[in-house]
Amino acid sequence: MGYRIKEAFYSLQGEGFHSGRPAIFCRFSNCNLWTGREADRAQAVCQFCDTDFLGTDGQNGGQFKTADDLAEHLLTLWPKTNPTDKEPAHAHPHPFVVLTGGEPLLQVDQTLVDSFHEHGFEIAIETNGTQKAPQGIDWVCVSPKANAPLILDEGNELKLVYPQADCPPEKVAGLPFDHFYLQAMDDADPTIQARNLKATLDYCLAHPQWKLSLQTHKILGVD
Repeated sequence: MGYRIKEAFYSLQGEGFHSGRPAIFCRFSNCNLWTGREADRAQAVCQFCDTDFLGTDGQNGGQFKTADDLAEHLLTLWPKTNPTDKEPAHAHPHPFVVLTGGEPLLQVDQTLVDSFHEHGFEIAIETNGTQKAPQGIDWVCVSPKANAPLILDEGNELKLVYPQADCPPEKVAGLPFDHFYLQAMDDADPTIQARNLKATLDYCLAHPQWKLSLQTHKILGVD
């Protein structure tokens, strides 16, 4: 069927458990909770998305016929070890790839997971949890959205954008995840943004099951 990729780039993970870790980000096109068009935002299930996932015209984006084609494309983005460098053997570990979107599980299948592992990747995925996942993904991060069905209800990391009136933390706090993060909902209005951050801090302090996730890539000004 092939794979449609909006963009792919090498940077630092900005959010959640792996914050600060170098990674290849592979952003899949399309989402099932919003078309990605501003004209449709008010009718979308998820109305606060700030990501451009339409098309395949982003940095290193494109259409890839096979899983191997995509894996080999992404490998070109990972730093190569120079034989003359005096770095220890662990300086360039297995490439870490974060599959994101849009909603990556609309496209990510078992063939892709198997191919990425054959090419040496450690695989993480960031998903809204409305789709089942293939076997073998190394790190599953689910970010539930209010009024969307939660099909993928277990994994490594649950990262909830806060506040969502119809998806309070207590609704998902009992699910079988290893780590629980709250992330303040972004807003163009700095007053609302500050209020959301204060509410998120207060909730984490009152409920120590939850840890604060910051969008550090925005703070640092990196992709």
